Amino acid sequence: MSTQDKVIAIVAEQALLEPSDVTLTSTLEDLGIDSMGLVECIFAIEEEFDISIPFNANAPEESDFDISNVAAIITGIDKLMSQKT
Repeated sequence: MSTQDKVIAIVAEQALLEPSDVTLTSTLEDLGIDSMGLVECIFAIEEEFDISIPFNANAPEESDFDISNVAAIITGIDKLMSQKT
């Protein structure tokens, strides 16, 4: 499974949707994911990829991790994965 497929599966699970309902341009808000769902997504992604995402749920606008849409999340994960190796 690619990073994209894994992220889409995680986001879809949190949104209670099918992965086919999640597009790269979907925002978490578009998908009905609230702040608690966002935190769950972050935790699930960290666990799946064994990374630590620099994200503060109390001040998401101050985060270095872009969560503006699914594509941005995937790009951020790829960047963190490349720094890890």
